[in-house]
Amino acid sequence: MERMASLMPILLYIAVLIAACSSSSSEAAAPATSFEDNFDIMWSENHFKTSADGEIWYLSLDKETGCGFQTKQKYRFGWFSMKLKLVGGDSAGVVTAYYMCTENGAGPERDELDFEFLGNRSGQPYLIQTNVYKNGTGGREMRHMLWFDPTEDFHTYSILWNNHQIVFFVDKVPIRVFKNNGEANNFFPNEKPMYLFSSIWNADEWATRGGLEKTDWKKAPFVSSYKDFNVDGCQWEDPYPACVSTTTKNWWDQYDAWHLSDAQKMDYAWIQRNLVIYDYCKDSERYPTLPVECPLSPWE
Repeated sequence: MERMASLMPILLYIAVLIAACSSSSSEAAAPATSFEDNFDIMWSENHFKTSADGEIWYLSLDKETGCGFQTKQKYRFGWFSMKLKLVGGDSAGVVTAYYMCTENGAGPERDELDFEFLGNRSGQPYLIQTNVYKNGTGGREMRHMLWFDPTEDFHTYSILWNNHQIVFFVDKVPIRVFKNNGEANNFFPNEKPMYLFSSIWNADEWATRGGLEKTDWKKAPFVSSYKDFNVDGCQWEDPYPACVSTTTKNWWDQYDAWHLSDAQKMDYAWIQRNLVIYDYCKDSERYPTLPVECPLSPWE
């Protein structure tokens, strides 16, 4: 936490600077007008609410259960974006997950792209964990601090997915780049369409300080908020949609989306220097022989 305290004076400055200077990362279509246009509740419908105008959606967690939703459609490649406001106050043990997956459930052959927001004790920063699965194999975690308090307002979390790279964005800032090598491999998910999901659930066996901090159910219900879902992607149609081919017809499958822009590289470099807490590619104890994707350069 000493490191976090020493960074705080510049984090506020950087938050303003990044917001002002970051170039646009998408040309996504306007979001649909209601939750029902895009999503179905996966479980615990009584833990789901909307604002009076239907534009903000709330998932809640109590000691009984959490809640989750998923898109009606599945996609292969594109730009996927949502604004979230995370659980405030003492959120230790609580995980808000925002992710893409090939199936509803942790199947043994699933592909998956994860944002997981790991709650903490009051006054301690949220951590954001990302992960990538192919054919049921993950173990590709990265953890970052954020340069703002994600409980005070809505912030935008996005995934760019094409056959060349997967980029995780926070407020249009790239925090993680996961590259393909252009060959058949066992690490880059590019063959199966995915749904988009979000859920809130209790994970106090591991989420906060490795499970040392448990969920304080006296603080329940824990509520995460959502709005402005945006997708510009290849909607799957059986047996095989035309847009799935690499034709460069869509902006997210054109050359500029195959690598970071110069402005994005500057933001990404700052994130790597200052906010990375864990990178599996640097964990030689866990991986004495590093995974084959680790040498691939995010700069190319």
